[in-house]
Parts: sequence; structure tokens; C-alpha cells
Amino acid sequence: MSTADLLLKINALPSNLRKEVEDFIDALLKRKDQDPPKQKSIPFGKFKGKIRIADDFDGPMEDFKDYM
Repeated sequence: MSTADLLLKINALPSNLRKEVEDFIDALLKRKDQDPPKQKSIPFGKFKGKIRIADDFDGPMEDFKDYM
């Protein structure tokens, strides 16, 4: 969409909605200037010993016996 097309659509809006569009654009411009939040990496082995998988994890399930 070109800038001219966008301006035509904005100008077709009533004044109260044009104000909302202006506020939304201002919010987008503020967000653009902010640095994205940095994700903290989880150190390898942090959850060692805290997660347990059952011995029969890969075994057949009783609930699905009719389908097997």
C-alpha cells in the first residue's frame, strides 16, 4: 500500500477516528525506538534432577487400546 493510498483512507475517516490513528502511529513510533527486551538464556543443566520422566513413558496407553 502506498503512502498516498494510506492518506486517502485516513482522510476518509471521521475526526475522532483520525485522532485514534494518530495516537496509534505515535505508539508504534515509540515502540520502534525502544530496544527489544533481551531474553535471558537458561544455563545448561539448570533443571537437572527436577524433571522426571516415567519409566513407561513410551509404553502403550490403556485409554487407546481400542484404537491400536
